[in-house]
Amino acid sequence: MEFNEKAWRRAVHDIPFFAKEFLGITPHKGQAAWLKNSDRGENLLVTGNRWGKSFAEAIKVIHHALFMIRDPQYDKPGKYHVITASITQDQARIIFDTVVRILRSNCEADGLITKMAQTPYPHLVLGNGAVIEARSTQRRGQYLLGHDYDFFVFDEVAFEEEADFVVNEVIKMRLADREGMLDLVSTPNGRNWFYRKMLEMKEKPRLAYIQNGDTRENHYISKKYLNLQTEFLSDKRVSQNIMGQFVDSGGEVIPGKFVDRALIDKSIIQDILKSDNITFITGWDLARKQTATVGVTIACHKGDCTVVDLVRLKNRDWNVVFEAIRGQQRKFPGRLVLDSTGLGDVVESQLGDYAPLAVVFTPKSKAALLTNVELFHSMDKIHYSRWELPDGTGKTWSFEDELRSATWDDNNLCDSLMALALAIWPLRKTDLPVIRPRLGKV
Repeated sequence: MEFNEKAWRRAVHDIPFFAKEFLGITPHKGQAAWLKNSDRGENLLVTGNRWGKSFAEAIKVIHHALFMIRDPQYDKPGKYHVITASITQDQARIIFDTVVRILRSNCEADGLITKMAQTPYPHLVLGNGAVIEARSTQRRGQYLLGHDYDFFVFDEVAFEEEADFVVNEVIKMRLADREGMLDLVSTPNGRNWFYRKMLEMKEKPRLAYIQNGDTRENHYISKKYLNLQTEFLSDKRVSQNIMGQFVDSGGEVIPGKFVDRALIDKSIIQDILKSDNITFITGWDLARKQTATVGVTIACHKGDCTVVDLVRLKNRDWNVVFEAIRGQQRKFPGRLVLDSTGLGDVVESQLGDYAPLAVVFTPKSKAALLTNVELFHSMDKIHYSRWELPDGTGKTWSFEDELRSATWDDNNLCDSLMALALAIWPLRKTDLPVIRPRLGKV
C-alpha cells in the first residue's frame, strides 16, 4: 500500500486503522475496542479462551514500537523498550512470536527488523531502534530487575501465584523512569489477585481501562463448535472459559460473592468502635509448625459482626503469644475463644483468669466451625476490611486472600479463617437456617 502522510498521521492515534491499512489485519469488534481504548497508564483485559487477546496485544506492541508511544519528554533516555512477559518463557513468547510473524508477513516496508536473537532471551530491534523482548516472571520477577520499559504486557497474569509482588514491587518500578504503560491480560482463574486488581481499577476510570471479552466475539472461531461446548460444559466453565467472567474455582468454604459482600472500608470500622452497646469477642488460632498464630477480634453491634482488629504472629515463643492474647483482651475486653488442640492444660494455666472457651479441633468440630462461618456470610452478618500485613522476605499476607483461597479440601493453613470461625462460634444459634457441612479434608 502507499504510505501517504495523512494515513500515517491518523495511524499514530488509531490502532484499528493502523492494523487494517498498514498490516492488512481487520481486528474483530472486541479487539478493535481494546486497541482503541486501552490507552491509560494501566489497562486490564480479561477474556474467554480463543478470544484473540495475544493477537490483539501483538498488534498493539507493533504499533507502540513503531511510533514510540510515550510522552516526548522521555525520548532522551534512548531506545523505546517493549516487553511481553508471562509466567513461563514459552507463554511470554506467544505474543512475541506473533509480533515477528506479523512483521514478516504483513508489512511491506523493508528493514523493519534490523536484528533478532533468541539468546539469552528472545528479542528484536526495529529500524527505529525500538526493542521488543519476551521475558519470564519466574522467581518473583527476578529476571526483570535492573531494566526499564516503556510498554509492559503481562500475559496470563491470573496464573502468576506471586502476581501482587511481581506487579507492585517489580514491574511498576520498571516503568517509573518513563511513565510507561502496563497491560494486564488474562483468561480468568477464579477470584484471585487478578480479580481484585480489576475491582481496584474500576474505582479509578480516569487512570485505568478495563474490558471483558467473550470468545464468541471472535468470528474466526467456529460458532457451531462454541455453541456445542456451551451445551456440554457446566455453567461455571462456560462463564469462565468462554464468557471471560470471574467465577469461583469450586469448593470454597466462603463463596467469592459472599466475600465481596462482606468487604467494607476501614473508616466504617472506626465508626463502629465509637458506637454504644457493642461487645467484643476474640478468637485465636494457635500456631502449628509452619502456620501462624492469628487473633481476630469482632465487634457485635445491632446483630452484625465486624472484624475490628487482627493480630498475626509467626515463629514466636509461647510466652510472647500468651502476652499478645492478654494485650488484646486489655484492648478489647470481652469473650475469649481459643484453639486448645493439644494445649488444653497450658491454655488453662496461662489464661484461666479470662475464662476462655477452649475448642479442640477435630474433623467434626472444624466442619461445624467452618459451616457456621459460611452461614454468617450467607446471611450478611459478618463484615471486614482488606487486612494486609508483612509476611517476611518482601511478601504481604492478606486476610482476604486467605478467606478466598480456603476450600473444604484444603484449609489446614488458613489460620485467620479459623480464628474468625472461633470468634463467631459463641454467636451460633440453633434456630438459624442449617447448612450441611461440605465435608472434605478438614
